[in-house]
Amino acid sequence: MRPTPHISVNSPGQIAETVLMPGDPLRAKFIAENFLENPVQFNAVRNMLGYTGTYNGKPVSVMGSGMGIPSIGIYSYELIHFYGVKNLIRVGSCGAFQPGLKVRDIVLGMSASTNSNYANQFGLPGTYAPTASWPLLRKAVAVAEEKGYPVKVGNILSSDIFYDADPEAWKQWAKMGVLAVEMEAAALYMNAAAAGVNALCILTVSDSLVSKEALPAAEREQTFTQMMEIALSLA
Repeated sequence: MRPTPHISVNSPGQIAETVLMPGDPLRAKFIAENFLENPVQFNAVRNMLGYTGTYNGKPVSVMGSGMGIPSIGIYSYELIHFYGVKNLIRVGSCGAFQPGLKVRDIVLGMSASTNSNYANQFGLPGTYAPTASWPLLRKAVAVAEEKGYPVKVGNILSSDIFYDADPEAWKQWAKMGVLAVEMEAAALYMNAAAAGVNALCILTVSDSLVSKEALPAAEREQTFTQMMEIALSLA
């Protein structure tokens, strides 16, 4: 085992087989300090913070992914291929495309449509459908039901574009039943599928493109805690 260009770990056991991946490295720090027992920092390269601790006695790591498909593509690939990670769970926020989705709702990405060309590298003779791992998805739904947390399960959009030149483009995805937009899950699902490991994206709705409602920062912590309880139960 040796350090990669982006992760400084060089000995076994510093990263758990289950890794939670928020986009913001400071959110990774927050998760480690508030949800994990005895967290130890294992990475600070490029300030992409990573920590390993335990949750209910089980080893779990948390590391930032950065913003967008290229960034999570790099970090998830290295975690899988250099450090033996078997379960990668993205935890983040999303913008709702459907009127039935409100701020604070939790979305489980069963599949991840995308406007990215990330799949081209695999040389597939058609269009690939990035999909979550059923064992993680099934358990996440069961945990949510047990805790009484309502969740929506379905297709999400992993977009390469935050400021779209066509501000109405999202409506075309909405017509196809896509629930919400984020920027990372499709690459995570493809990397995991190619390597035969598990991946899932769990999101909290922070704003709605339909109603224009946005979740005030002061109210985010409660729903974030619910999302984290679901994610950590998968370790």
